[in-house]
Amino acid sequence: MSSMSDSGPMSEVRHVKVDDNRTGQRLDNFLMSLLGNVPRGLVYRLVRTGQVRVNGGRAKPMKKLRAGDEVRIPPIRHDRPGKVELPAGLIDEIRARIIEQTGDYVVLDKPSGLAMHGGSGLSFGLMDVIERINSEWRPVHRLDRPTSGLLIMACHHQALVRLQQAFSRREVEKRYLTLVCGHLDEAVVTVDKPLKKIRDGSGQRRIVVSEDGQSARSHFRVLEQLGDYSFVEVESETGRTHQIRAHAAAINHPVVGDELYNDQPDPPGLKRLFLHAHYLRLSWPQDHVVSSPLPQPLVEVLDGLRGLLKG
Repeated sequence: MSSMSDSGPMSEVRHVKVDDNRTGQRLDNFLMSLLGNVPRGLVYRLVRTGQVRVNGGRAKPMKKLRAGDEVRIPPIRHDRPGKVELPAGLIDEIRARIIEQTGDYVVLDKPSGLAMHGGSGLSFGLMDVIERINSEWRPVHRLDRPTSGLLIMACHHQALVRLQQAFSRREVEKRYLTLVCGHLDEAVVTVDKPLKKIRDGSGQRRIVVSEDGQSARSHFRVLEQLGDYSFVEVESETGRTHQIRAHAAAINHPVVGDELYNDQPDPPGLKRLFLHAHYLRLSWPQDHVVSSPLPQPLVEVLDGLRGLLKG
């Protein structure tokens, strides 16, 4: 039986027993911490194809491990290429976007257009940048590529597990600012509709409302009516993939700038998805609120709509 001190790619099957301090860690993050420089895409492929097993059975990447679980890890051969080439100035930009840093976690303001990971036609992702800043940091949750705003990185494993537990127990309050099409019928609209991942006719991944999907709940609170649009704050209770975008589309008020769920024209000046994670209330290590203002390009879109109303 291998111990948790082993790391890196290997050429033979290992069976690793999960230690007490790994209880609650997701399988994918467990493998990433154990294997070190193996790409996350390869880890997902090993899990998806059943080469990685937990207690002799197949498991999903997000499976929460328990102390005493036995994880089968197959032989892995991976020649890591040289460091990914990053655009000039990107590392400094991300450093400047760190809002708060403690010994347990880092909160940064992710820019729109930067994916969490490279792959699928992308030569680099945010985690390639983070590796240059501090290779020990690990994301606690994720934001879609076109979404900007608050993202938490854990500085060490114990913090990663505790923060992920807080998210899974819905102890973290997450709010987003967005602009949607049309006027909502009420000041606060709660959408409680399960969501399911599908592939459309073109093979693109989409999230749709489906009775056999995962539970998802969002609260849309109107902040301002602006002509044919509504500026709203959304509280996401469950944090499913594309949750706000899919729920907004399901109630016929899609997020503006959403190329996947909205086929209506964008308001003047908009060049991105209008969705920004602006508020996080953490329950660990103490009750604490972190906020991020709406990016200036989105502020300018709102100002433009207000100007049209006055005109």
